[in-house]
Amino acid sequence: MAAPGVRFRIDFADNSSLGPGKIRLLEAIRDSGSLAQAARDLGMSYRRAWLLVDSLRQSFRESVTVASAGGKAGGGMLVTEFGEALIKSYRELEREFSALATRRLQAILPGVIRHSLADGKVSVRAKLN
Repeated sequence: MAAPGVRFRIDFADNSSLGPGKIRLLEAIRDSGSLAQAARDLGMSYRRAWLLVDSLRQSFRESVTVASAGGKAGGGMLVTEFGEALIKSYRELEREFSALATRRLQAILPGVIRHSLADGKVSVRAKLN
């Protein structure tokens, strides 16, 4: 059986949300410096990645990404300070929700649920028969 996990999305308004997919995309852009590379790394089309970044652009007054200048090596994309704050806040909420879920599940499934922290991420593990 797969370990239970907490996935959540924050809806700010109609067609304006932030969830695990957009956060993973922002992290991949941050790590690669490129929207195209981030899309490849996540196994999604460039168009899908571009649409997700565009939806973030339309959702907030501040930019979450900026294009970097081109040149011989071509252009790229960088995550802004505001984008970094979104990533950090989302990941903190994810850890808090996971810890809360673990506590609640331990209350109804004592001895079955355990809470672990690995690589800065909280996961909930369950061993059910």
